[in-house]
Amino acid sequence: MSSIEVAAALLFRDGKLLITQRSPGVHLGGLWEFPGGKREGGETFIECLHRELQEELAIEVEVIDLIEAVTHEYPEKIVHLGFFRCRLKRGEPQRLGCPDFRWVNREELARFDFPEADSRLIRKLQANADLWPPSS
Repeated sequence: MSSIEVAAALLFRDGKLLITQRSPGVHLGGLWEFPGGKREGGETFIECLHRELQEELAIEVEVIDLIEAVTHEYPEKIVHLGFFRCRLKRGEPQRLGCPDFRWVNREELARFDFPEADSRLIRKLQANADLWPPSS
């Protein structure tokens, strides 16, 4: 079974978290996720985040720390995910590589369908208000 490594950003602004929608026709298409993508050969997770966020949303971030690491086995592949807290440095998100994005608060997370691999992190984010920076 093939395996992939994915870096994902937890990007907060004004007490809300950025989520993006997966494109139709791709693995788990239409579900919501945290922005990021597959790590390419020779690339670190942080380099992957910088590249993916620029390509998908036209933004630059500062990677602060790793919040959660997850390995999840789907029937067709194994996914190794690193979820990193990030700070927006430059740009406003644009829909370049995703059909939609939203800024959501902690209570709104439950309204969106995420891949199974994100479920542990979703529970952690819903249960721990201290992970959410206050609104400015």
